[in-house]
Amino acid sequence: MTTLKWGLFASLFIHVACANTVDLRILETSDIHANMMDYDFYKDDYTQRFGFTRTASLIRKMQNEVKNSVLVDNGDLIQGSPMADWAYSNYLNDLNDQRTHPAYKALNAMHYTVGGLGNHEFNYGLDFLNRVLAGATFPYINANIFDVKTDKPYFRPYVIIDTLVIDRDGKPQHLKIGYISFVPPQVMEWDKNNLSGKVYAKDITETAKLFVPKIKAEGADVIIVIAHSGLSSEPYKLMAENSVYYLSTVKDIDAILFGHTHSIFPGKNFNNIAGIDNHNGLVNGIPAVMPGQWGDHLGVIDLTLEQREGRWHVIQSKSQAKPIFDTINNKALVDPDQSVRAVLVDDFKQTRHYMGRIIGESSDDLFSTLALVQDDPTIQLINNAQIDYVKYYIQGDPDLANLPVISAVAPFKAGSRKNDPTAYIEIPKGKLSVKSVADLYVYANTLAAVKINGTKLKEWLECSAGLFNQVDIQDTQPQYLINWQKFRLYNFDIIDGGIGYEIDITQPPRYDENCQLINPNSQRIKNLTFNAKPIDSKQNFILASNNYRALTGIFPGSGEQNIVINSPDPVKEILARYIEKVTLQQGKVEVQPDNNWRLRPITSPVILDLRIETSPTLEAKAYIDKHAQYPMSYLNNDSVGYAVYRINLQTEN
Repeated sequence: MTTLKWGLFASLFIHVACANTVDLRILETSDIHANMMDYDFYKDDYTQRFGFTRTASLIRKMQNEVKNSVLVDNGDLIQGSPMADWAYSNYLNDLNDQRTHPAYKALNAMHYTVGGLGNHEFNYGLDFLNRVLAGATFPYINANIFDVKTDKPYFRPYVIIDTLVIDRDGKPQHLKIGYISFVPPQVMEWDKNNLSGKVYAKDITETAKLFVPKIKAEGADVIIVIAHSGLSSEPYKLMAENSVYYLSTVKDIDAILFGHTHSIFPGKNFNNIAGIDNHNGLVNGIPAVMPGQWGDHLGVIDLTLEQREGRWHVIQSKSQAKPIFDTINNKALVDPDQSVRAVLVDDFKQTRHYMGRIIGESSDDLFSTLALVQDDPTIQLINNAQIDYVKYYIQGDPDLANLPVISAVAPFKAGSRKNDPTAYIEIPKGKLSVKSVADLYVYANTLAAVKINGTKLKEWLECSAGLFNQVDIQDTQPQYLINWQKFRLYNFDIIDGGIGYEIDITQPPRYDENCQLINPNSQRIKNLTFNAKPIDSKQNFILASNNYRALTGIFPGSGEQNIVINSPDPVKEILARYIEKVTLQQGKVEVQPDNNWRLRPITSPVILDLRIETSPTLEAKAYIDKHAQYPMSYLNNDSVGYAVYRINLQTEN
């Protein structure tokens, strides 16, 4: 080797040998929705499938494997479970209540590094949010919600934390880690009643372009984005709800922790998207992770950082979403963390007591087992309650009182996202409690109603009908009816109140899962009637729904310009009051569905093998045997745990 070559080699060797290398593990929880205990309050039993007490055990395991780690929560933490309902009821009953929210008792016990906000943090208003955030022992940040009065960020937009780490040589190093957080700007529509006139939202990506350079200029070695936003590769647009794909193109971002859509990344739902490395968990080259919902997964990003010329650089990364439950072998992967259980013991007892209060009685079973293929008692009951509320609300209004009132409700608990076979309503006939109401309607949505004509009403239903895969009448191979991968059950509205219709699933969907027109010549909604007569396209109705649906403008006929009622009353409260009132008046609440809609019978030259997935319980099977409107036969349980049934929609040839 020549002297020159040896000198170059030695110089390179000395540089590599002297380079400081640090391994940093980033842990993320998101969309826990106040499921702090590994407990299903609706079934009144412990569960191995979800709950922060089990996630906490996985957190400790992941922390113990490495020298350096940080722990982050990505919002939708304080709403969405009976424990959350109980905590909010305490606040309403005593506005001076200073108790720490149970969600923060649990997170404080795990010594979180930083937290970001989700859209559901705003469901209860800013006063409640600020109250509960005061109970967190770690900083909270958000960069794209701004104060109307000052035009400045309402929350602290970002934080830089000097973090002591140990490098591969066992030497202490200091990393300045910058964190910045975002929430979907649609929160201004979803929670207009709580936020209008107080704050406003800015676009996620544009706000990142504003603040990330500032974080870098202030000395951050590593910048971690906490984005309560999903991943969509649709063309870029301002104020997008799911912005992670384009957020990843902002310079100097080193890792993205995301959530909101309750999916798993890396995961199969993101295959075949340009710029996605589903093996290493990269979005346009940036390490990213999304950990599902309710604590069922933990997001893990492992970064290898090397210091060169006084600056730290990410030279390697690996992302993964670690589960707490093995759905294939049907077994728990972690035990509950007893120390977290201990800090929640009083809240747990109080929640069970709160859920047990009896408010009424039902005439029959309330099961959502068949909600995706036929008219359903759980949806019927909520629609009846919403119609009753609106009819009372519009009494004496000269512009509204004479309009027919109809109602739209989606089956929130009818299989979730094909990731939780326990996510069904199974309430036997008899006494109804607060627990029953929370089971029937899981969200903190308020009631909103739009004025809509017959034409828009049909298009609204066409959007809902996108739930179903198209049936090929020539195909004898198994065909599954539900488009679990793309369509979300909360977009499958069932409309009632004198409305009748059929859904022809042999036709291609007119709209995609985002209610975008894709097949203009297709019509799935057939025989649409009002009071048993063909609907008049110009007939106006008041359509009761919820604030998320009515205000967004995604469904035809929705949108702020069409709103005629924007009530502050939560649908849960409306439902509870309806059950109490009807039980008092009639002794029981009638829950028999009126069968105002159905899947249109299929004519085919061959015998079709059509299949649906539903609840695997023995109670569900008995319900199907008794109530199924179509011939159905059980086949097996799939790898996730859902019961698979063959369903016969064919007419005789």
